[in-house]
Amino acid sequence: MPARHTELYDILEIPSDADEDAIKKAYRRLAVKYHPDKNPGNKEAEEKFKKISHAYEILGNREKRQMYDQYGEDAVNGGGGGGGFSGDPFDIFNQFFGGGGGGGFESFFGGGRRRDPNGPLEGADLRYNLGITLDEAFKGVTKKIEFNRSGLCPTCNGSGCADGTKPERCDRCKGSGQVGVSQGFFTMMHECPVCHGTGQKIAHKCAKCGGSGRVSVHRSIELHIPAGIDTGNRIRVTGEGEPGVRGGANGDLYILIQIRPDRRFQREDEDIYAEHHIPFPVAALGGVVTIPTVHGDAELTVPPGTQNGDVLTLKGKGMPVRQRPNVFGNHHVKLTIDVPRKLTDAQKEALRAYAAAFTQDNPGGAKDNGTGPNFTVNSSEADPGFFQKLKDKVGL
Repeated sequence: MPARHTELYDILEIPSDADEDAIKKAYRRLAVKYHPDKNPGNKEAEEKFKKISHAYEILGNREKRQMYDQYGEDAVNGGGGGGGFSGDPFDIFNQFFGGGGGGGFESFFGGGRRRDPNGPLEGADLRYNLGITLDEAFKGVTKKIEFNRSGLCPTCNGSGCADGTKPERCDRCKGSGQVGVSQGFFTMMHECPVCHGTGQKIAHKCAKCGGSGRVSVHRSIELHIPAGIDTGNRIRVTGEGEPGVRGGANGDLYILIQIRPDRRFQREDEDIYAEHHIPFPVAALGGVVTIPTVHGDAELTVPPGTQNGDVLTLKGKGMPVRQRPNVFGNHHVKLTIDVPRKLTDAQKEALRAYAAAFTQDNPGGAKDNGTGPNFTVNSSEADPGFFQKLKDKVGL
């Protein structure tokens, strides 16, 4: 087993098998201890604070931690050589202590760095559930989707102000967007209840949007669905989410794909499962039958002596494998042998002759009462379900 990477654990002064709570507690203790606002002018403490933040950024994220444990810091940094810290350690500190736009520093040290409450704010992402057929998932398809979302008010251009007016500074927070509440050694900063963190108030509201700066807009877009897509896959449409605030970028629209049930086939990743009925003579003598697949009709060779419930596989007749051109899964077929309910006299006579020959080949296996041999058949247990049984036969 490869050696486990421990450098970041050492920075946080914890063992490499520490749980999530231990990681959080270690970061909380060390970040407060070495925060630059608590150690003004101390370059060594500032560097220590950056390393602590970098270690927590990786170990505090489950996916990043797994990558680091297995491959080291280069894997987490995208092969960029490791060691460097591209993020903002103060952002991590704020997020951890719930400071949002900078309140983390004020919460602990009564001042310091904070973001502009009137700066740009990115819009929220949206989700759209889209159902498509299995055939559409096989071929790929272009869909037109329509939905309503918020958009900037065309009258006030998103400001929320009546024509000829501007936002005014909030009297409660003096334009900071936050108000402080002293609690002993700490000053806890909270969003201003009057301006809701914007630092501004609108005295004269736009008649169109009521001061919100937003109105409902109808959107219609064409979306390309790639071949091979499956239930649960998402497609991202950049900029089609909620609009940003104060010049911030729009959020994104995520299309969540749902494949509708198909009465002919069941899909499992790139493989297709189906059932097909064949006549008894084909099962006994062998032959070629035509079966439907997602690719269209295909010929399936049935070997002589095929038994009821046998599974045959057509290679490469399943769903496309995404991002691998001209590669497809397989099509698995469970064969069911049909027993005719009505026979002509000639068919009955032929079967009696077959039964008689069968009796001669297998003495003691059947008795003829004048209407044909009587066979003893052992009853089987109830079928546990076609598709599950079929997948069990294939070995999945």
